Amino acid sequence: MSEDFQTLIDEVSALLGTPATLENRDFELIAFGAHESAGDDAELVQDPVRTRTIMQRRSTAAVRAWFERFGITRAAAPVRIPADPAAGVVKGRICLPARHSGVVHGYVWLLDEGSPTPDDPRLLDAMDLAARIGALLASQARTGARLGDLLRAALTAADRQEAEQAREELRRALGSVADGPLAALAVGPWPPAAGTASPAAVPQVPVLAVLPAAREQPRLVAALVRLRAPGALDAAQGAAQRLLRAVQTPEQPAAVRAFAGVSAPRQGLGELGALWREARSAARAARAEPQLGPVARWAELGAYRMLTALPTVGAVDPAVARLLEPAHREMARTAEVYLDCAGRAGRTAAQLGIHRQTLYYRLSRVEQLTDLDLSDGEARLLLHMALKSARLQRG
Repeated sequence: MSEDFQTLIDEVSALLGTPATLENRDFELIAFGAHESAGDDAELVQDPVRTRTIMQRRSTAAVRAWFERFGITRAAAPVRIPADPAAGVVKGRICLPARHSGVVHGYVWLLDEGSPTPDDPRLLDAMDLAARIGALLASQARTGARLGDLLRAALTAADRQEAEQAREELRRALGSVADGPLAALAVGPWPPAAGTASPAAVPQVPVLAVLPAAREQPRLVAALVRLRAPGALDAAQGAAQRLLRAVQTPEQPAAVRAFAGVSAPRQGLGELGALWREARSAARAARAEPQLGPVARWAELGAYRMLTALPTVGAVDPAVARLLEPAHREMARTAEVYLDCAGRAGRTAAQLGIHRQTLYYRLSRVEQLTDLDLSDGEARLLLHMALKSARLQRG
């Protein structure tokens, strides 16, 4: 029977008599174990960092920096880390590095209650378990890298035969997963400084690949997610949220907003190209329109489903060219909100926080700048599409 992370972490918890958690080297939670003792279990686990890690499935950058100060990324033996109440680390930790072939692939964490002591023979057995975990993590990383290469080739190969061959290899590598309900994800931006390597393995997202930028668009992380049932996108939504955190690498400026798109569900890999187009279009819409994001679903894009399919080069209609100049940004925003509100003046003025007379003045300026009659339905449609298309291009 093949080993799994939860079984191994439960063994560690039982062996040492204290709850253990397992994180990958990017501090993403993989598994956690419970332990019942005669003591006060509530007090044992009342540690804000541990609670937040279990609830949010990862540690914060500040917590990660604190723990890495103690050399855990290079450690070959258990590392004791003192408490730091100011950082929310109420209780100390024992870190068991999960190593394989000289590389740390993850961490087994124990709350340090003073036991086991450094010379406790149980720690040797626990390190053996940590080594088995490290080997399993390394195996998953190798498999994930191969799947990512196949996905990248299937989506980007210029030669159609090469793309189809990659898709067939991907199908064989995924086994029964390839025939079930699937959704594609597009998540970005992936920072240039991070190179071409995909994010480290994200729980329940086995297929990851970084795709090159398209024209002026950023690089995206592509992913395939197996759905629990046809049409049930909850697993894809959760995976997108985890990937949003994964793309916020140290190389990524804090001010850069991450975004993600989820395709409509499909059965199997037969329409892999359509899955990716939908996910990428949804990601573009989420990037351009904050109200849709940070995770946008293709089925919920509305007009953006059509707009994202339009060519981006030379897409600005001459009628709105002046309106889109930086000097008229306020007028363009007013026109967009007015059209979003179906031409209802009161609602538009309230959303913009202006008086109705101010709104009417701005709309008259919009008509002057575009030479469009806002009482005409086709003129409104042209203006609305042009403004949304411009938003997509700016995004």
